[in-house]
Amino acid sequence: MFTQYKYWKPYISPFDPCKPIRIKSYATPPQLYIGFQPVGLAQFHSPQLALRHGTLWPQLYSPYPAPQKGGTKNE
Repeated sequence: MFTQYKYWKPYISPFDPCKPIRIKSYATPPQLYIGFQPVGLAQFHSPQLALRHGTLWPQLYSPYPAPQKGGTKNE
């Protein structure tokens, strides 16, 4: 199983004047985990739903919430 979100802990200098961010994160797009488009890949049931998500295939849908802020998928 993969996760779209990756995390790392940056070095925090004792002389840094800014409040440190302990853990940083970034999102990786789902197409990185799919080599070639498989035959018969599931599609959204309606064109309106596909347009709302910006893709025809649910497996390629990727919202961009900030996971450390408690973001969730908007479906």
